[in-house]
Amino acid sequence: MGKAMEKNLVVIFVWVNLLLWGVSGRIEKIERKTAEKEVLAVGDPGMKRDGLRVAFEAWNFCNEVAYEAPGMGSPRAADCFDVANSTLIHKVSEADNRLGIGKTFKGLSVDALHNPDLYAVEKELYLGSLCEVSENSNPWQFWMVMLKNGNLDTRTSWCPENGKFVPPFTTTRFPCFGEGCMNQPTFNHQPTQLLADGTMRGWFNGTYDLDADIDQGLDNISFYEVVWEKKLGSGSWIFKHKLKTSKKYPWLMLYLRADATKGFSGGYHYETRGMLNTLPESNFKVRITLDVKKGGGPKSQFYLVDIGSCWKNNGKPCDGDVLTDVTRYSEMIINPDIEDWCSPTGLSNCPPYHITPDNKKIYRNDTANFPYAAYHYYCAPGNAKHLEEPVSTCDPYSNPQAQEIVQLLPHPIWGEYGYPTEKGQGWVGDPKTWVLDTGGLASRLYFYQDPNTPPAKRIWTSIDVGTEIFVSDKDEVAEWTLSDFDVILT
Repeated sequence: MGKAMEKNLVVIFVWVNLLLWGVSGRIEKIERKTAEKEVLAVGDPGMKRDGLRVAFEAWNFCNEVAYEAPGMGSPRAADCFDVANSTLIHKVSEADNRLGIGKTFKGLSVDALHNPDLYAVEKELYLGSLCEVSENSNPWQFWMVMLKNGNLDTRTSWCPENGKFVPPFTTTRFPCFGEGCMNQPTFNHQPTQLLADGTMRGWFNGTYDLDADIDQGLDNISFYEVVWEKKLGSGSWIFKHKLKTSKKYPWLMLYLRADATKGFSGGYHYETRGMLNTLPESNFKVRITLDVKKGGGPKSQFYLVDIGSCWKNNGKPCDGDVLTDVTRYSEMIINPDIEDWCSPTGLSNCPPYHITPDNKKIYRNDTANFPYAAYHYYCAPGNAKHLEEPVSTCDPYSNPQAQEIVQLLPHPIWGEYGYPTEKGQGWVGDPKTWVLDTGGLASRLYFYQDPNTPPAKRIWTSIDVGTEIFVSDKDEVAEWTLSDFDVILT
C-alpha cells in the first residue's frame, strides 16, 4: 500500500471518528436535555438519594388506631438519615419511634395526649418535622410504608358508616375472630446500617398475633416485613416486601406510598406527610420497577399502581367533613387469578360508561362494545343521591368517609397508557420497569358526580404499589421488590 493511500485512510479514519464523536455528543446532549426537562413530583426522584426517608404507619379497618399494641407505642415510625463521610446520621431516635399515648413531644396537643387516633396523626407530623428535607421551595418528608388490618368488629362502633356514627350491630360480612380482632401489630425496626461491602440496609417487621414469636417461625401467624437496601453512591433503593395472612388475620394490606407532603392524602381526613411535593392532576406518569416474587394467592388484589384522591359529590375539594367528603381510588390489579366481576350479566359491578383515549363514551349496556374484561369492579359512594341503577355501593366502613373505587384489569384498551394489556404481564417471573400514563388514564375514568355541578378538579394525593390480600381462606404469602419510583409531570 502506498504512503499516499495510507495517509488518506488515516484522514478518513480521523474524520469518521470525529463524526461519530459528534453524533454521540449530540445524542448525549439530547438525552441530558430530555432528563433536565422532566419535572418530577417526588422529593427523592427514582429513590436514588443516599440519605433515605422512609416511614411506617399501621391502621385498623377504617383508617384509625382505636388502641395501641402493648409496649409498641403509637403505630407510627420512621427511618430517616443523611450521609456524611460514609457515616449515616440518623434523624429519628428509637425513643421517638416508641412514643405512645401519655408521652409528650413537641407540638402535641392536649386533646391528642390520651387519644390513640389523634395521637397517631400528630406523631406522623412530628416524625415528618424530624425527617423533612427543605433543599428547595417544596419540602418533603418520606416514603410511607402502609400496613392495614381488614378485620372489623362491628360491636365496637369504632368505624363509622359513610362518615356517620352507627351503633353496634352483628354481621358475618367482615372477618373478626372476636374481641381484639382490630388490634395494631407488633413493630420491630432495624435502623439502617452501612455494611462493610458498602450496602446500606434496614427494615421494619412484625405480626398482628401479639402472643407470637416470629423468631420461632411463621406457621399459622400473620407477618409483614419491608427491607430496604442500596449501595452507597449508586443505584436505587430496593424495597423488599413480604406479607403473610393467617386464619385470624385473613385480610391484610401492605403498600409503599408516595403521599402528599401537606394536606389530606387519599383515605384520610387530616394532615399527612409524604413524598409528593407537587400534587399531580391529569398530566403525570409513574415510572417504577416491580418484581413480584410470590403473588399471595387468588385473593391477592395486587395493585401495579393505586392512586387516591378526595372530592365531594358536588365537585368541590374535600375539607375534612367526613359526611360529605368522598375518597376516590383507581387501582390496576395485575394478579391474573382475579376475575372480572364486571360483565354483561353483572352491570352493577361496572361503571356506567367507559371513555376511550379519544374521549368517546361506551355505555355499559352496549354489550357489543363495552370492554367488560377491562374492569374488575366498580362501586359508587354510599352518600351519592343520584346513582344510576343498577349499582353497587362501596363498603361504607373501611374509610372514615364514603368512598368510590374503580378497579381495572390488564386489557388491550389500556395499552395506549402503557399499562399491561394481557393477564400475566408484570406478574411472577416477569419483572418490568413500567412507565405508566397514570394521569392520562385517570382523567378518562368514570367517577360519580351530582348532576349539573362543575366538574371536580382531580388532584391525586396518594400513589402507591402493593397488595390487598382480600379475605383468604388459607395462609397466603406475597413477596415483591420495588425500586426506581418516580412521578413525572408531563
